[in-house]
Amino acid sequence: MGISRNFASFVARVLLGIIFIAHGWQKFHTMKISGTTSFFDSVGIPFPKAAAYYATWVELAGGVLLILGVLVPLVSILLIADMIGAIAYVHADKGFWNSDGGWEWPAALIAGLLAVGLAGTGRIGGDHYLTGRFRRS
Repeated sequence: MGISRNFASFVARVLLGIIFIAHGWQKFHTMKISGTTSFFDSVGIPFPKAAAYYATWVELAGGVLLILGVLVPLVSILLIADMIGAIAYVHADKGFWNSDGGWEWPAALIAGLLAVGLAGTGRIGGDHYLTGRFRRS
C-alpha cells in the first residue's frame, strides 16, 4: 500500500471513528442507556436493553479502535451490524434521504466501514504492527 493509500485509509478511519465515538457518546452521556433503551423499545428493537448496550459500546469502543487502527476488520463488521439494525428498525420506512430520517446516512457509514475493513490499516495503524505485517508497501 503506497503512502497515499496509507494516508487515505488513516483519514477515513479517523473520520469514521470520530463519527461513531460521537454517536456512542450521545447514547452513553446524553440519552443515557435508559433513554436509549426506551427509544429502542419504542421502535421495536428486540431485547432493547441489550441492544442499547451493544450500540453504545460498539460505537464508543469501535470508534476508538478505528482511530487507533486496531482490529479494524472485526470492528468494521460489528459496526456494520449496528448500522444494519439502525436501517432495519429506524430508517427503512422513512425512505432514502437523511433529511427525512431515511437510510442514506447509515448506508454511507456502511460503505466507509466496508472500505476500511477490507483495505486494512496500511502502515498507519496498530493492526500493521500487531499482526507483524512489516512487508514493504
